[in-house]
Amino acid sequence: MLKVLSSVWALLLGVVLIMLGNGMHFTLIGLRGGIEGFSAAELAVVTSGYFLGFLSGARFTPKLIQRVGHVRVFAALGSFMSAGVIAFTLLAEPWAWTLLRVLIGFCMSGIYVAAESWLNNATTNESRGKVLSAYMIAQTLGIIGAQGLLTLGDAATSALFIGASILVSISFAPILLSVTPAPVAEVARPMSFRDLFSGSPLGAVGIFLLGGIYATQSGMGAVFGSEIGMTADEIALFVAMLFAGALVLQFPIGWLSDRLDRRKVILGTAAMGALASGLGWVASADPSATGETALWPIMAAAFLAGGMTTPLYALLLAYTNDYLPNEEMAAASGGLVFTFGLGAILGPLLTGWAMQILGPGGFWVAAGATFGGLALYATYRTSQRAAPLASETDTYLGVLPTASPVAVEAAGTWAVEQGEGDSDGNESAQTR
Repeated sequence: MLKVLSSVWALLLGVVLIMLGNGMHFTLIGLRGGIEGFSAAELAVVTSGYFLGFLSGARFTPKLIQRVGHVRVFAALGSFMSAGVIAFTLLAEPWAWTLLRVLIGFCMSGIYVAAESWLNNATTNESRGKVLSAYMIAQTLGIIGAQGLLTLGDAATSALFIGASILVSISFAPILLSVTPAPVAEVARPMSFRDLFSGSPLGAVGIFLLGGIYATQSGMGAVFGSEIGMTADEIALFVAMLFAGALVLQFPIGWLSDRLDRRKVILGTAAMGALASGLGWVASADPSATGETALWPIMAAAFLAGGMTTPLYALLLAYTNDYLPNEEMAAASGGLVFTFGLGAILGPLLTGWAMQILGPGGFWVAAGATFGGLALYATYRTSQRAAPLASETDTYLGVLPTASPVAVEAAGTWAVEQGEGDSDGNESAQTR
């Protein structure tokens, strides 16, 4: 394992640093937006702007790389992103912040495409699973660590924004100074939603709904904390718990998905997310919700709800690949990422509207209703066709919702190879 990671350590270090900066900026938007008097609806639009940019970046970055080169695009996007993060302190207006978030989302998506192309090029079929897992862990640790950095400053000043910008700027040094050859980014034309739905209705609908849940948690979590009166440190802990749950629960859920009907695992995971959201709603409705003792049920709800979201993404990807031919995997990866992005744009808008009407608890109501809808649809699909044989399914590999089509396709290819290897091994054992 150490030998495998030694070839990509620079990229992993750069990813941790950039996720520290990006994770700080995500939570800072909610913290500073509350200080500036932005409403939940206004911050919902700002949040959606990021995912609009993210969706655009995934489509256009490969073309930019083919035109001017991998390294130039990587460095340019990093520069624009660093400038965008620090520019939030210059003009506290919702429309300006929305434009900046579109810019940062575009840059971040492009950075993912470039970095994941580099990562995929530096691995072999044998090492790809381990390297992708390390990459996903590095991202998650960076986001969690970012919340700890937020406790070192005051969101009312520009210091934390400057710190986030510095982290983004220096994150590119380990990567650009490494000697790893720059690959050519190739992203297949995304499969249409109609074709995705035809091949895997649950995968298509589920990934759309999950986009809304993930964007709500990552973008509106700090807004929720600010509106119920949490301190800055408590908000940072709340956001960290959302991602800590994903880090801890990814493996056990993945283990189950390789042994049971994936639709039932999807159903159970979504139902748990709905129950966790219900716990969060009940806990936040308590007038003493921000008390030192009463705060922990909210943190537990964040841990469980966040812990269901990221594994669900990987589950839905794996389930979709189970029903598609291998030659369609590249197009399906792009289609799934695009569908997820559409849900991520709409999710915060729905949550902002719910919070305007129902108060801060609308955060949990929107997330719980979406989790519940996914669970109900999974129940319906379970009755519509038989589950594939275990020998015909691919191996589960945890993929974060922030992954570009490059990483999603690479993970799918690895899963198919592992599934075929397991199937060959089982057949060989049966013939002995």
